Amino acid sequence: MQESRKPRLFYGHIIAAACFGIQAIGVGIYIAYGVFFIPLMSEFGWSRTAISGASSVAFIIMGIFGIFVGRLNDAFGPRKLMTVTAVFLGIGYLLMSRLTSLWQLYLFYGIIFGIGLSSVDVIALTTIARWFTRKRGTMTGIVKVGTGAGQFTLPLVASMLILSYGWRNAYIIIGAAAMLTLVGIAQLLKRDPSQVPQHPPVKETGLQPDKKPSGESLSLEQAIHSVQFWTVCIINLTVVFCLMSIMVHIVPHARDIGVSAPKAAAVLSTIGGISMLGRFVIGMAIDRIGSKKIMIICFCLLITDLLWLQTADALWMLIVFACIYGIAHGGFFTAISPLVAEFFGIVSHGALLGVAICFGALGGGAGPIMAGYVFDVTGSYRLFFWLICFMSLAGLGMMFLLRPVEDRD
Repeated sequence: MQESRKPRLFYGHIIAAACFGIQAIGVGIYIAYGVFFIPLMSEFGWSRTAISGASSVAFIIMGIFGIFVGRLNDAFGPRKLMTVTAVFLGIGYLLMSRLTSLWQLYLFYGIIFGIGLSSVDVIALTTIARWFTRKRGTMTGIVKVGTGAGQFTLPLVASMLILSYGWRNAYIIIGAAAMLTLVGIAQLLKRDPSQVPQHPPVKETGLQPDKKPSGESLSLEQAIHSVQFWTVCIINLTVVFCLMSIMVHIVPHARDIGVSAPKAAAVLSTIGGISMLGRFVIGMAIDRIGSKKIMIICFCLLITDLLWLQTADALWMLIVFACIYGIAHGGFFTAISPLVAEFFGIVSHGALLGVAICFGALGGGAGPIMAGYVFDVTGSYRLFFWLICFMSLAGLGMMFLLRPVEDRD
């Protein structure tokens, strides 16, 4: 009598769920920082520029430390690294409950929390890239939906906690919960399928030999000596410069043209909701047409949308902008990790993605500050919107010129 066999759960699905959680919690509590603006202003009398500066510092620190996290992840795997950085992330939030001066804001949130944030993209996206090849785009898209879910839910949770318990206790509750949850999730992480014996057959898992155009993965040294890698880094800097500027300033812009505060917030919520759909759909499209074509499509959407923004002077026009922008926004952040894998392979994916994310962080930190400066000088965002439109055109041109790295002996 033949014993019936139940198909075993593919561990890659556990990896995907874990990475979804990392993205949701890490990015969600970073975005939730905006909910604390008014309480901090009321308590200490600090300016919006001073408070938002700490967020920019955290974003840049995330990118810089992401390089080291990426290299260490390639060498030692994600479990220990995620555990350590989760502790930094949680401690940063816990220390914020003891805040008394501005320099502490930049130390606790900008530096300590920023170090904790450094693993959220690099570890989650590199681990997914190692576990999936044929379904890499789809699974990356699913994981990046976690970003949108965190952006949508955690600011609401933070707002309710502040109303119920005060902003200091809210920092304690969120920091402790995030640290414990991320440390728990970290214990589930495995570097690649070789660490889990007897996984299902290739056709069930989507695991295949890497499809990098040059036929093999490049070493870190080979990749960093290629024009293509630095082109990808500059493209990512350009993209995140534009995207983060919009995310930070679209609500003030809506208020400037006469949209009420709740409706202006609805524009930002629309971006978050549509971007979740965009991440999932574009993730599947990456598996069919490749990351480069997806990036080109996203640039075309962004440029068209920025031109529309120049004439948008009513709520319905901003909602249209938010819908198109949300697809492009989600698409760019979903495509960058598969793009690095597609052009350079996965042997040094963590280190290479870490450098690319660092360039993006530099752009993401500089863009919102420059947008605010242009507004302060000119009294309008119009000039800055033209600037990011031309930057997007330059990024599109670089994508068209990007070619596979030639094989090296």
